[in-house]
Amino acid sequence: MADLPIFLDYNSTTPVDAKVLEWMMPAFTLHYGNPSSSNHPFGWAASEFIKIAREEVAELIGSEPGEIIFTSGATEAINLAIKGVAEAYSQKGRHIITFSTEHKAVLDTCSYLDSKGFSITKLGVDNNGLPDLNELEESITGETILIAAMYANNETGVIFPVKDIAEIAKKHKILFFSDATQAAGKIPVNFREDGIHIASISAHKLYGPKGAGALYISRKNPRVSLLPLIHGGGHEKGLRSGTLNVPGIAGLGRACKLAKENLQLFEKLSELRNLLEVNLLKIPGSFVNGSLTKRLPNVTNIGFSEIEGKRLLAGISPKIAVSSGSACTSALPQPSHVLKAMGLSDPHAAASLRFSLGKYTTLEEINFTTELVTQTVNNLKAI
Repeated sequence: MADLPIFLDYNSTTPVDAKVLEWMMPAFTLHYGNPSSSNHPFGWAASEFIKIAREEVAELIGSEPGEIIFTSGATEAINLAIKGVAEAYSQKGRHIITFSTEHKAVLDTCSYLDSKGFSITKLGVDNNGLPDLNELEESITGETILIAAMYANNETGVIFPVKDIAEIAKKHKILFFSDATQAAGKIPVNFREDGIHIASISAHKLYGPKGAGALYISRKNPRVSLLPLIHGGGHEKGLRSGTLNVPGIAGLGRACKLAKENLQLFEKLSELRNLLEVNLLKIPGSFVNGSLTKRLPNVTNIGFSEIEGKRLLAGISPKIAVSSGSACTSALPQPSHVLKAMGLSDPHAAASLRFSLGKYTTLEEINFTTELVTQTVNNLKAI
């Protein structure tokens, strides 16, 4: 029997790994100096945590340590990337291309720039959640300065063809930013080999602490220039001023180190995900949202026909934590913008649930989830 409640919402956040917490603790209690204090041992010790973390993040994502800028999380990193490019390259052009299934941090940032006179093209996707690369290339103009396309979708797990998008960006000499928050630590990534110029990650998506993230910024071929959002002190090469969150950054780095060492765990997670999916698809009228082949190994997004989504979620939520969309927009009453962009009707989008597994998910939890969801759906259909 599985212990209740069961957590199957790992794409929203993850628990801090015990090894990560153990590594962080001295940064709270012993090495609590300001890493910018370069004239005494307390500052040196704190600075060493930052140095190690930069190396650990770089090792996971395939970059140089000097290409890592620490932030408070992916949302800040995304804002710095897109607004930073917009300001730094506005003399070259004021056109940005993105996709309708992006995280709200990307879409809302682009909407803000639209209000400031930038031209934003928001491209659609097919019913598998994948882009039309011909449409992407045809959308590029002489004013285009940036393509913003996520590496893997937070709601469906669909993995975008980032290398193909990078080739298009390279051909037209424009920058490519990717929100890699869900991909890093779950599948092998190498931003430089992928051809990505700027990318964001977040600690709390890979068993690190909340409040810490990073932005990768290419230093060569091309060397990317950004203008900062935050001023004061010139920290992080002048791109992100403010006293560094040493414990959080240390936790991010160690989480990245452990993620790289344990990537095979996610391959095994796909077996549990597939078991859950196969069993839930036995329910009449159920269906999977998104590509069945180009997706993260830990996610399935399943819709259930002829039932009210709110009642389904209410029926299982006391015992199982799942999501009907992004955690960042769960307070909003609308159906998922990602699923609607893939062509789902409002009722079908509202009656879809994201099950995201993590490294602590067990077979017993999957079996219990299958039984409870099946029973709940059948009860709702009988009403």
